[in-house]
Amino acid sequence: MSRKKSLILTDHELRLMEVLWERCRATVADVVDVLPPPPLAYSTVLTTLRTLEQKGYIAHDEDGRAYVYRPLVARDEAAKSATRHLLDRFFGSSPGALAVTLLDDTKLSDDDVAKDQRMLARNRKGSQ
Repeated sequence: MSRKKSLILTDHELRLMEVLWERCRATVADVVDVLPPPPLAYSTVLTTLRTLEQKGYIAHDEDGRAYVYRPLVARDEAAKSATRHLLDRFFGSSPGALAVTLLDDTKLSDDDVAKDQRMLARNRKGSQ
């Protein structure tokens, strides 16, 4: 029985998920081979993949004696979950407070401002 999905991925889990999202399917050895530095031991990768499977982020198929892992959660779904967690934990569930914090020290280009204005207008129309 799988555990309920954690709201956020640890740094190790995210590194492995990046490989699975890019490759779609991979064995432990495949993941070890393509991980960017710093390297992780085979046993660490195996343990982390098992944890991800228990959390419901990935599943495996058997190919002979090897387990081939595949993501069950899309990258954008994981990102939205992490953003919701951040929003709830630090910003009182206020997207506006998060936006102010993000924009406070950031210089936006004219293109970024125009895109943000279009998105806000679309969002406003959808909530009316």
